[in-house]
Amino acid sequence: MSYVNEVIERITKENPGEDEFHQTLNEVYSSIEVAVEQNEAQYRKDALLERLANPERQIKFRVPWVDDEGQVQVNTGYRVQFNSAIGPYKGGLRFHPSVNIGIIKFLGFEQIFKNALTGLPIGGGKGGSNFDPKGKSDREIMSFCQSFMNELYRHIGQDQDVPAGDIGVGGREIGYLYGQYKRITKQYEGVLTGKGLTFGGSLARTEATGYGLLYFADEMLKANNETFEGKTVTVSGSGNVAIYAIEKAHQLGAKVVTASDSTGWVYDPEGIDVALLKDIKEVRRLRMSDYAAERPSAEYHEGRGVWSVEADIALPCATQNEVTIDDAKDIVSNNYIALAEGANMPTTLEATKYLQDNGILFGPAKAANAGGVAVSALEMSQNSERLSWTFEEVDNKLHAIMQNIFKQLDETSKKYEQDKDYVAGANIAGFEKVVDAMQSQGIV
Repeated sequence: MSYVNEVIERITKENPGEDEFHQTLNEVYSSIEVAVEQNEAQYRKDALLERLANPERQIKFRVPWVDDEGQVQVNTGYRVQFNSAIGPYKGGLRFHPSVNIGIIKFLGFEQIFKNALTGLPIGGGKGGSNFDPKGKSDREIMSFCQSFMNELYRHIGQDQDVPAGDIGVGGREIGYLYGQYKRITKQYEGVLTGKGLTFGGSLARTEATGYGLLYFADEMLKANNETFEGKTVTVSGSGNVAIYAIEKAHQLGAKVVTASDSTGWVYDPEGIDVALLKDIKEVRRLRMSDYAAERPSAEYHEGRGVWSVEADIALPCATQNEVTIDDAKDIVSNNYIALAEGANMPTTLEATKYLQDNGILFGPAKAANAGGVAVSALEMSQNSERLSWTFEEVDNKLHAIMQNIFKQLDETSKKYEQDKDYVAGANIAGFEKVVDAMQSQGIV
């Protein structure tokens, strides 16, 4: 058995029940095997793959808070500090009922390689809680966030660990978290990113993941003699990533015809109305059925079905494992040319392989959705310098970072004779950078 397969088997056995973590471990380690083979003896001696797959630190804590009825509620909080070889831990906080240690470890492991690809000095980490902000009042969310930070503050710092937002954690939650951190520590520092513009936030942070996805996908298309101009695009999701992916796709000359949420999806053959979508989701916090009710050209459908629509490019921007093998078959039969992942690991391993085997250009999440963490790192830079850059400055830096990420993937895939396998290119390029730093720093 190869060293890679030995480690996959051992880590999986040692971490039972963590399905999402097992999935990303298999995906990454299987694709980097060609690079590992060249230094297998040394890597085995140094237990390098084992060290990489084991977080430097896993923190689990109780989060008690009081709801509006005076009832005490208790949730569980997590922070997994996975790898700091190239910089302080960096990765979002997710507040969602599905959160468990396996999901946080999957996200943190992915974050190691994603952050390395940005070219910025940030390591990989992730955190969150099984708290559900949906249906909660602002007071309840503030109560939870303050209690969450009462423990988290011990483990973070601008040169140690800098969390950001993720699913369920937007500007409101970051504001409450930051306020409590500042109150406890008496420090006004860039310890969280995604902050409001009046207290250290960065312009273009809201748009960063969606815009970055399109900048990456545009480079991928151009490298294969295609463009967004005149293309029809399907997008899943209707949160931050999806909204700004749709906006930028329209700016690049494409027409996006779908969006979705947890209850259903809309097909709008005239193109999604971004202004209405923002109003429905960011202002009034309503459902996609309400979008359809106010948009005569839109059809609303319960459940899933975005990928059954005929189009050219797919951009899954909702959540992990949303694109199944059946969806992949629909995408192929509908003659799509490309898929780029806006969410974290939205495509199952089986679906990814099927898409690649059938010639679909595939942009993996750890590269395609790195724009969010890239601008978070730019926010850290602005905080350190006590400066605020213009939207255009940040957007231009984001565009250059995403272009460089694709260049790394493309060159790495060719170097290892896996041309156009951008999954392998992303994993190997990120792996090589992190491993070089780990080996230089000794057995720590």
